[in-house]
Order: sequence, then structure tokens, then C-alpha cells
Amino acid sequence: METTIQAPVTFTPGAITELTRLMNEPGFESKVLRVGVKGGGCSGLSYVLGFDETQEGDDHFEINGIPCVMNKSHGMYLMGMEIDWQDGLNSRGFTFTNPNASKTCGCGTSFAV
Repeated sequence: METTIQAPVTFTPGAITELTRLMNEPGFESKVLRVGVKGGGCSGLSYVLGFDETQEGDDHFEINGIPCVMNKSHGMYLMGMEIDWQDGLNSRGFTFTNPNASKTCGCGTSFAV
């Protein structure tokens, strides 16, 4: 059974533009954006952001027309997080601003709660 929830994360306009561009690439037609966490990284947990198939028990939400899924247990780590896209000379990629993180590492993709 599919559960639709209010979006636990937000995307900046730059992130929405980049995600929409990626979704329009060949091969992404049947994919959804997976937002989550996994064990590992410098600080204990690492962010997951990638295109995937829906798994049983996923929470579903949509942000600006982008279909997203998240493992139910990851919401407590990510609630209120903002995802941005940086396209500058010093950095290029998605960045995460997580109010739940007690510390983050220098790479910006690992955190502790």
C-alpha cells in the first residue's frame, strides 16, 4: 500500500532545475527520486539522493512535480532538511542543510544526530 506524506524536505529553485533536467534524460522515465540516509561516512550517516525504483513500505511525496520516495524510518533524520544545487567554480553538486544534524563533516555529505 502506498502512503503519501507531506514532503519532509525542501528543494531550492536551483535543485529543482537540476533534478528536472536529470529526470528528462533518457532512462529516467520510470524512476523516482530517493531521499534518505545510510550508515557510514565521516560522521556516522551519509545522505542518499538518487533515482530509484519504489520499494515496498516507502513513503511517497512530491515536490514541484518531482516524485520522491523515502524509507519511513529516515524521516526523523531528514525532517526540515533543505537540498540545494551548487554550480560554482569551487563546488558543484547537491548540498544538504539539515537542522537535525548535531555535527557534519567537511565534505558536507556526512552527519551525526
